[in-house]
Amino acid sequence: MKSIKLAVLIAGAAGLLTGCAWIQEPQPGKQQVKDFFISPSACEMNVNADYAPLQWELDETYFSEWFIGDICSDDAVKGGQGISDMAMAYDLENFRGNADNTILLSYYRANLLGIARCNSSLEWLSDMEFPDDSTWTDAYKNRLLGEVYFLRAYYMFRLLRVFGAFPMSTEPIKETTKWRMARTDVPTIYAQIESDLLQANSKLMLKSQMAPADAGRATKGAAQAMLLKTFLYRGEYAQAKAWGDSVISSGEYDLVADYAVNFKLEGENNIESVFEIQYVNEDASDYGGRGGTRGTFTTILTRARAQIGGEEGWGFNKPSQSLYDEFEDGDARRDATILLPPSQWQKDDDNYLGNHYLNRKTGLYNEAGDGSAYHLAHHTRGDLNNKQIRYADVLLMYAEACAESGDATTAATYLNMVRARARDFAISKGADPSVLPDYPGYTYKENGFGTAAAPANIMAAIRHERRVELGMEAHRWFDLVRWGIADQVMNNYRANEKEEITEHMYPFVKGVHELFPLPTKEIELNPMEQNPGY
Repeated sequence: MKSIKLAVLIAGAAGLLTGCAWIQEPQPGKQQVKDFFISPSACEMNVNADYAPLQWELDETYFSEWFIGDICSDDAVKGGQGISDMAMAYDLENFRGNADNTILLSYYRANLLGIARCNSSLEWLSDMEFPDDSTWTDAYKNRLLGEVYFLRAYYMFRLLRVFGAFPMSTEPIKETTKWRMARTDVPTIYAQIESDLLQANSKLMLKSQMAPADAGRATKGAAQAMLLKTFLYRGEYAQAKAWGDSVISSGEYDLVADYAVNFKLEGENNIESVFEIQYVNEDASDYGGRGGTRGTFTTILTRARAQIGGEEGWGFNKPSQSLYDEFEDGDARRDATILLPPSQWQKDDDNYLGNHYLNRKTGLYNEAGDGSAYHLAHHTRGDLNNKQIRYADVLLMYAEACAESGDATTAATYLNMVRARARDFAISKGADPSVLPDYPGYTYKENGFGTAAAPANIMAAIRHERRVELGMEAHRWFDLVRWGIADQVMNNYRANEKEEITEHMYPFVKGVHELFPLPTKEIELNPMEQNPGY
């Protein structure tokens, strides 16, 4: 059930700054920030607004995270109506990125503004008391603070893995003299992320303790899953494993039997969901940049350009042949991830450099994919949530932490839990019962190419499983980078994918392309060192 109304109407009330924002000195007759915090409900509305930048997908251009997580990887090609359609995305996917890329600028600013909103909330909420209001309990106040700590860490994490070091502030910036600051080093940012997540974990409630009306808010399990993820990215595997133990032992989560339901409206905030960005179909939503809609643009952006059942979209984020070929024979997750429309629904408009595939996880097509689709009331009002962390992701991260800690046996146990769900799902779709056997009794095409081979070791198996389990969910690029194999995989992809696609790609340069350039407009406002190679 969609229950959080992530209000953006109070964005200005907090006096928040990004690198490009403005400051106004207090003026007589003007409402001040302190005037807003007059009740517990007002405090909750302020926290709701801290979630809002996660929803934003349009500013100077569209900038959903999958433009990086999917399209920059070997999982997807840009799509759209030819290479000039969303040229900024074309540059990113082909390693032609430059500091004037508006996708990167919008992504940078949205997340920096998210941090700024959280800083303001923490400044005011920490000392807020309403002694005459029985709803303002310690538990309620702590929950709100925990949500803000979680969100600030989340925004920092998103910025860090795209740009590396950035100028980090943990306090509201209220003076023009403090606009400019140097980039904070990566270890310090990670330490702040860890600190915020520990604060969140100490204050948040379990998912089962949340009221139905609060579905979608950050929970203790979400904080613990992000601690697992953060330590995994840092290569601190023992601590990652410990936080994975916390999520798993809580009993709050499980894998749903129907894998595909995770990507349907009825599967939102289900038992497999650890954290997801909430979207709603709201009549007032429209174009207009940041905060113009509480719906997602992703559905219209990724639907077929050709009409399928009277519905059409813009054809972006098309799964690659490499991803298609990575799935083992009989794996029904492939058809839940990638839709190849029947020939009668294939049109030239949907042929991007020889690719007709569609991202089924975001398109809201019917079960058969043969002629009908969920009707969007308006392009801006897609209401399919974005699952940021699923329990399957947690299990695979935990398996990885175990494997990297030298415990291959436990790693295999949790890897096989994910495969067992996939096997049962495939059998329910008519596959042979022998499909998707447990590790290590199978073969697959590593990175989608070459002859089928048995996984060389448990980490190779986990990397394969993450790709097919989480395909087209914007994880792949970040996985390749943190594993240190992006150069190997992307240059292999460039050498083996269809010529129509690879002829546009520049070589991946190790030590440069793992990060993206800081936006020129931000450096003009706040002079700071650019990332190497840009």
